[in-house]
Amino acid sequence: MDASVEPKIDKLGRRTGPRRKYSVAEKLRILQDLQRPGTSVSDVARAHGINANVVFGWRRMAKRGALREPGPQRAELLPVKVESPTVLPSALPATTQAKREQSVIEIEFLGGVRVYVRGAVDGAALKREFEALGRR
Repeated sequence: MDASVEPKIDKLGRRTGPRRKYSVAEKLRILQDLQRPGTSVSDVARAHGINANVVFGWRRMAKRGALREPGPQRAELLPVKVESPTVLPSALPATTQAKREQSVIEIEFLGGVRVYVRGAVDGAALKREFEALGRR
């Protein structure tokens, strides 16, 4: 935390303005001060100009393991293997095609506008319709 920035204080001595933010490293450094023999949480909090409840919360987080420096995060991709080719709608059996034509999709937008789509859907045409609705 930048020590040169003075917090704004109102007439009653309360802080105003944005809250101070501490990095994980700063929190851990402040918690290190608790390791000295004979040091209390309120002594450490007072020395750093922090409310003791905040330091108690940081200590509780550290005990649970929730107060750690964030490490580099890497997303792992899983291998995917397609076993069978995609079946096109025209290649569906007649019974499946009939069920598909009877199907209904209901879409409700904010404001209560509902759109019902029945039967086979042309994705490009549906997209154009939604874009037109968005311009209204």
